[in-house]
Amino acid sequence: MSLLNILFIAIALSFDAMAVAAANGAHHHQMGAKKALKIAFYFGFFQFLMPLIGYILGFGLIQFISGVDHWIAFFLLVILGIKMLVESFKKEEEKKIDIHSFKILLTQSIATSIDALIIGVTLALLPVNIWLSVSIIGLTTFILSLISIYIGKKCGEKWGKKAEIIGGLVLISIGLKILLEHIL
Repeated sequence: MSLLNILFIAIALSFDAMAVAAANGAHHHQMGAKKALKIAFYFGFFQFLMPLIGYILGFGLIQFISGVDHWIAFFLLVILGIKMLVESFKKEEEKKIDIHSFKILLTQSIATSIDALIIGVTLALLPVNIWLSVSIIGLTTFILSLISIYIGKKCGEKWGKKAEIIGGLVLISIGLKILLEHIL
């Protein structure tokens, strides 16, 4: 598989992480560079790790995961989206969603990288350098997520609560998209 094909796969896998990163930026438009880097790192790391795990486990795992991966991603993203919607109606000092906590970042990272696990299984069938492939996937997701956080942050600064509501709806929409793609 060519490097260009791996890059296209990396960009495609990054879309969910980019949308969640933008929603995070909109929800916490006061976020600094250190926290933005942390979020982008988590997303990039899990996009690196999940295809590697998929590659190692091969076909045994795809039979188990492929039946429920869409439900896992759906529930995680919808729960986070609903929580973000509820939080958008609270006053700034009442907000409790902490996207910088390990638990929230882990949940978001796993939810946006489940497809990468399946891609890893696919990569096991192809003549690829797995370390180069997962590095490109992880780095691409990191960079695109970081850019998306700042786009979301700018939207959050400009549109305030509306951007937070849109961010919550985006998370729910991504969860529904993942579910419908697998059901239909």
